[in-house]
Amino acid sequence: MADNSQKMSYNAGEAKGQTQEKVSNMMDKASNAAESAKESAQETGQQIMAKAEGAADAVKDAVNK
Repeated sequence: MADNSQKMSYNAGEAKGQTQEKVSNMMDKASNAAESAKESAQETGQQIMAKAEGAADAVKDAVNK
């Protein structure tokens, strides 16, 4: 049968493993959130550029009439 110090060591190892897993999950979530924000910003930038191009085309059309 395991003595008290072995049980404590085992429990400490279990706690360490669980903590590492939680930290890993949190890091994954943070990374996913950052990637999502980056993609959202890129889409917004593309929409702004498309609107600016459309406005420029409208001005050109108005000037050329």
